[in-house]
Amino acid sequence: ICFLHTHPRGLKGEEIPLAARIFAVVDVYDALISDRPYRKAWSEEETIKCLLKNSGTLFDKRVVKGFLEIVRSDS
Repeated sequence: ICFLHTHPRGLKGEEIPLAARIFAVVDVYDALISDRPYRKAWSEEETIKCLLKNSGTLFDKRVVKGFLEIVRSDS
């Protein structure tokens, strides 16, 4: 799966507004843990592994870390 989140104005890293970086993580998490017509939902464990694997490349490391702290505290 490729989650190439490119910014329409060509922004990279910290240039991308924080809200957009947060949305990218939340959106992918929600998409993966939800059933879709073309595939079954991923488990929470698989989804977390995916976010961690792509942390620092496709997703902001700090956003992933903070998001997973919230997700894990709710479990």
